[in-house]
Amino acid sequence: MMERLERWVRFRIRMVCLVFVVAFCLVAVRAFQLQVQGEQEWRKRAERQHQKVIPLTPRRGTIFDRNGEELALSIEVDSIYVQPRQVTDPAAAARALSGVLSMSAASLKAKLSSGKSFLWLKRQVTPRESELVRALEIAGVGFTKEHRRFYPNSEQGAQVIGFTGVDPKGLEGVELKYDAEILGQSGYLVTERDALGRGIGSGEVVIEGQNQGSNLQLTIDKNIQYIAEKELAAGVREANAKAGTVVVLDPMTGEVLAMASQPDFNPNAFYKYRPNQWRNRAICDTFEPGSTLKLFMMAAALNEGLVRMDQKIYCENGVFKVGGKVIHDHHKYKDLSVLEILKYSSNIGSAKIGKMLERERLYRYLTDFGFGQNTGIDLPGEVPGLLRRPSQWFEIDLAAISFGQGMTITALQLARATAAIANGGYLMDAPVVSKVTDHEGRVLTSNPPRAIKRVVSEDVARQVREMMTTVSEEGGTGTLAAVPGFRVAGKTGTAQKVDPVTGGYSVDKRVASFVGFVPAENPRLVILSVIDEPEGKTYGGLVAAPVFSRIASQSLRYLKVAPTAPLPAGPMALPPVMEVSVPLEEPTLATLEPADGGAPIMPNFSGMSYRQVLQTMGKTGVNLRLKGHGRVVEQSPPAGRPISYSSEAWVRLAPPT
Repeated sequence: MMERLERWVRFRIRMVCLVFVVAFCLVAVRAFQLQVQGEQEWRKRAERQHQKVIPLTPRRGTIFDRNGEELALSIEVDSIYVQPRQVTDPAAAARALSGVLSMSAASLKAKLSSGKSFLWLKRQVTPRESELVRALEIAGVGFTKEHRRFYPNSEQGAQVIGFTGVDPKGLEGVELKYDAEILGQSGYLVTERDALGRGIGSGEVVIEGQNQGSNLQLTIDKNIQYIAEKELAAGVREANAKAGTVVVLDPMTGEVLAMASQPDFNPNAFYKYRPNQWRNRAICDTFEPGSTLKLFMMAAALNEGLVRMDQKIYCENGVFKVGGKVIHDHHKYKDLSVLEILKYSSNIGSAKIGKMLERERLYRYLTDFGFGQNTGIDLPGEVPGLLRRPSQWFEIDLAAISFGQGMTITALQLARATAAIANGGYLMDAPVVSKVTDHEGRVLTSNPPRAIKRVVSEDVARQVREMMTTVSEEGGTGTLAAVPGFRVAGKTGTAQKVDPVTGGYSVDKRVASFVGFVPAENPRLVILSVIDEPEGKTYGGLVAAPVFSRIASQSLRYLKVAPTAPLPAGPMALPPVMEVSVPLEEPTLATLEPADGGAPIMPNFSGMSYRQVLQTMGKTGVNLRLKGHGRVVEQSPPAGRPISYSSEAWVRLAPPT
């Protein structure tokens, strides 16, 4: 009996020992897992318990123009934070800080008294603010370096470049489109705290981001951009217009050299401006092209062999019925050559040529020129415009579209299509960002220009270029677009706007435009100027053509392009915006219905100079044909007589004897 009991006791002792051995092994294995295999994980958990990590703004890459000039860069500035639990007198500290940081004492006191472990007081402060706050030496208030986006040229190129928020995430322009490429890795501010979350020690460690964002090089030329913005602002101001747009392209590559919009804004303080001032009107706003579309309709007809430059077309004495509507020309034209139809901007002649093309072919050419679809430019917010399918066109639609009514386009589409005429017939595709590089200058991505398609033959493009030169010559609708020393090829446009209330065309709101290139025989620049809702003087040849001339003159001098035509005698001067007027083209839409009101009275031009005649025309709104040069010696009708629609009004000038 005793022997059996002893065996049982020994068995139980062995079992207890075995349990202890197994338990010890399990503890040892677990300890190995925690202390050896899981060391990094538990170290991180411990750090998270006694450290607070605050992300800092990453450093964005720099944006350059085509010549390497900085358009946007990131600079180091101070950001001010507070650890409220370390502030001894929140009320006194709030009073001291409020005057320096331009913040209310109440809001500052609320932050300083919050009891939290960390709060931002003000981020990305000016050097002066930082200096004054440091001088206060307030306990619990600290400083760290962050990167702030800075635009050294202020308003210049603002709608193209865009801007960023405090994050700093891109919010507009290429800053938004290329945000992923420009944005670098965030840095961190690390502060130490105890088990209760209170700050301990000096406790501020800044960990910089490992990667700096990529740099962008744009096709924009900073100097041409400045010229375009300066002259556009002057044109909009003098015309008392609502807005304006200028696009400047290199016709051979299609690259955007300048893209300006008015009104503009300063991206360094974008929050002080209305959102409509941020908008890039060159790609976001649409308008009816008016007579500028005649260029591409004419090119299509020539390319199809339907007309010749010297071919005569009967223009119906200024009145032509189509599809139940009546189309008017501003003058009582009879037979005009195809060249003269473009020079004098005859709507009836254009409608007849459009009828030769018919709907499908005209639509095909317009889409080949890039209308009715996005250009694909690497900027946010682009719209395609409106070009309905030909199956939806009535007879009057075909006629109206032939002279630029019943469809809408963007400024970039019009400039790019004109470049296809200038470069020999190729529609080009050129992103506004030419390349993306790293911080050491290595090219990461390259975006070279490319030809999308040939739209018309080189011979047809040359013929249209020659036709366009007559527009800026004497008798044409765009004489104020002339550039001393160069032949200009261009086209004016004046179109009515749609009234959003009535749904019809506005009585007094116009879009005036001029598009062209220079020098005409070897184009270096394609320039489009658009003036939206000019007051008083509303013709493209009056308000938009002078803007073109001034931009072209200054840009050609900057590019050191030698004159290709004889220079006028005497000192050269740029044409003053809005000082003279050449209202030689009726608004396109007004031609679809008869004008109301009495006939205007002929002023007395006797003895006036050419410029005085133009100024009087601008003031009175009469439209005359000018012959010769010098002083006025004859006019028709005589002074004080009404100007009849059925007869041409003119003045003849001759040099003094």
